Amino acid sequence: MRDDQRFEIERALDLLPHVVGSSWTTIWFRMNGTKHPTREEYRKKVVEYLELLEPLFESLSGKEGFQEISEYIQRRKNNEIEKITNGLNKEVEKRYDRYVDYG
Repeated sequence: MRDDQRFEIERALDLLPHVVGSSWTTIWFRMNGTKHPTREEYRKKVVEYLELLEPLFESLSGKEGFQEISEYIQRRKNNEIEKITNGLNKEVEKRYDRYVDYG
């Protein structure tokens, strides 16, 4: 698969963890009155919201000619979840810090 064929998926998976996952997580904690969740609680909730997008991640699966990109999406999604869980997604960590400091 050429780089230009996965460019948009790469950009989406760069943004989804913090734009969707962290945003919904922040709303969830704020609405529940939790001002200081642990990092682990925050990360777990981000992953939970990211996993709600599974129908989107699987939307190209099973379509003729899309096997390679479908496999790439699943690998990349799993990699992003691992990074979030291990505290290696800098944007998610930044959003956590911002929430507990200013939440």
